[in-house]
Amino acid sequence: MISLVQLLKEVSIPKNKWVPLSGNDIKDLEDDILDLIQNAYGPIGGHPNYKSVSDLAGSDYEVIDLDDDPDLDAVTVTKQRAGGTKHVGIGHDGTSPGKRGAIGRTIDQLDEPSNYIEASGAIENILRKAGVVQVTDEETIRKALKGKEIKVYDDGTYDRILGGKKYRKTMFGKPKV
Repeated sequence: MISLVQLLKEVSIPKNKWVPLSGNDIKDLEDDILDLIQNAYGPIGGHPNYKSVSDLAGSDYEVIDLDDDPDLDAVTVTKQRAGGTKHVGIGHDGTSPGKRGAIGRTIDQLDEPSNYIEASGAIENILRKAGVVQVTDEETIRKALKGKEIKVYDDGTYDRILGGKKYRKTMFGKPKV
C-alpha cells in the first residue's frame, strides 16, 4: 500500500513528452533515474560516474514516460561545460521505445548549437550512422574539454583517462568554443 508521503512525493510526468527536471523533482525521482542509467550501462560494467544516487548531483536531466505504466522509460543526462551542454549519459528501461527515446533525443539535441558528446563503442557507431557531425579540429576538442589531459590523433579521436582507465573517444555535435 502506498503511503500519503509517497503519494505526495510523486512527480507528474506527462506521457510522450520530454520533461526537464528541477532540483526537487530530481530528488523525488533519483532512484528511478539511477535505475534507468544503470540499466543502460550495465552491459558494459556500469556508467563510471553514476554508481549511486549521490552521484546524480550536478547534472541536468530530462525524462519521458512512453507507455501505459506510470514509470519513467528514458532519461538523458547533461552537464554545463566549457563547450556548452555536454551529453554525459542516458538511461532506459530496457524496452525498444525506451532505448530509441533516449538515443533519439540525444541525437536530436546534438544537432543544436552548443551541444556535444564524447562517445566510443556502440553509441559512437550509432551517432555515425545517424549522421551526427564529428568534431575533428584539435583546437575545438581541447577548448571543449578545457583543462583535460588528452592525446589527439589525426582522425580526430583522442585518448583520455576516465576513472583511472584510458579510453579512445570521439567528439560529436557542435560545441561552442
